Amino acid sequence: MDWIKLAESRREELVSELQQLIQIESVLDQEASNDQAPFGEGPLKALQFLLSLGEKQGFTAKNFDNYAGHLEMGSGEELLGILCHVDVVPVGDSWTYPPFKGEVVDGKLYGRGAIDDKGPTMAAYLAMKMIKDSGIELDKRVRMIIGTDEESGFRCVDHYFSKEEMPTIGFAPDADFPLINAEKGISILDFSQKEKVEDDEQIIAFKAGQRSNMVPDAANAIIQNVSPLIEENFNIFLEKNSTDGTLTKEDGRYIITMKGKAAHAMEPEKGRNAAVLLSKFLQTEVTTKASLEFVSFMVNTFDEDHYGNNIKLDYYDDMSGHTTLNPGVVLFHQKRGGHVQVSMRYSVSYPFEEKITEATGHVAALGFALDVASNSSPHYVPEEDEFVQTLLEVYRKYTGDNSKPLSTGGGTYARTMKKGVAFGMLFPGEPDVAHQADEFVVVENLVKAAAIYAEAITRLAGKK
Repeated sequence: MDWIKLAESRREELVSELQQLIQIESVLDQEASNDQAPFGEGPLKALQFLLSLGEKQGFTAKNFDNYAGHLEMGSGEELLGILCHVDVVPVGDSWTYPPFKGEVVDGKLYGRGAIDDKGPTMAAYLAMKMIKDSGIELDKRVRMIIGTDEESGFRCVDHYFSKEEMPTIGFAPDADFPLINAEKGISILDFSQKEKVEDDEQIIAFKAGQRSNMVPDAANAIIQNVSPLIEENFNIFLEKNSTDGTLTKEDGRYIITMKGKAAHAMEPEKGRNAAVLLSKFLQTEVTTKASLEFVSFMVNTFDEDHYGNNIKLDYYDDMSGHTTLNPGVVLFHQKRGGHVQVSMRYSVSYPFEEKITEATGHVAALGFALDVASNSSPHYVPEEDEFVQTLLEVYRKYTGDNSKPLSTGGGTYARTMKKGVAFGMLFPGEPDVAHQADEFVVVENLVKAAAIYAEAITRLAGKK
């Protein structure tokens, strides 16, 4: 079967359906969540859209309490899972193109979720349609499992697998080609300031970030009782650090904003953390004890250090590389003090308990307590496994690229399976714009990925 030719003939259909999915603002809305919409109306609408689309196509569609759903074809005892998600992270600032339109410009389709994970989801969906429409016989069931809370903790698939069987094998089209067989552990760490906050603290409020898995691209603070030279110093700081921000005075208080650059928490070095930048400026402006301790902790712990060296959380292994830290939600309240929520992506062989114990003692000396809010262990499938080798062979057939499998600091649904890997759809050399402004997917690569997924499904589940 010439899957490339077949996928190319359905390019317009693929683009149109992806645009419809991107136009659904499927961002978690915890405040609006209820029994009927556990993650808010947006994620639910995206799930219903795809299930309805699949049902019309003739797939068996099933909704699991509006948490997750699946589309299934084929028959047999064994189950091949294709795990996708239709929820997206918040938009943030600095978009050139509308984030919920799906506009195509110069061969790129722009929108939140274009590459994470709505684009890859629709490529895999087209692959399933092409197989079904071609009448290819399958000796396994093939099931696209659709989640709605991947970006905020996997509660969707946890609920799904409490009711449904685990795939025998499976892949998540939610990362990079050629294939990711090692996913770092993901832990959410909470750092809470122990110092008592005085009534005359100079920092009244500090806020940056919405999610721990995103580098904050904006930070805000309200301060009081500082030097009248602060405006001059602020302008000097902006110029020296090549960034943007604002400083205004209102009722004797200064309101400050600082711009950074968003990025995914798995690669914090690709962003610019606005909370760290603002803390760096305030470190030279505030003197009251809790305020100074808070901004000093931010600077001394995270400035130019994405690997946890300064608080003894650093670690490296050959399987998965460096451990990374992203302070994604940063707060200071004039009565409660400072709180920093960090997404730590740690190496496959990381001695977790030992490192956390060491770091706890270290940050205590800096005036902070460390608590582990959540922890998801690393995931690894050996390269020599037949399943991994089959996927690599398919990828190499369509690209001529003999690259070795990769590791990632990102957490995909692959880690929920006993034998699962992340398989595309970002091709080598492409910029990773997930969680960034002007997120996009290259339309030609969407088509190629659909062909790769069709071949992979046929190889893994087709009658021999």
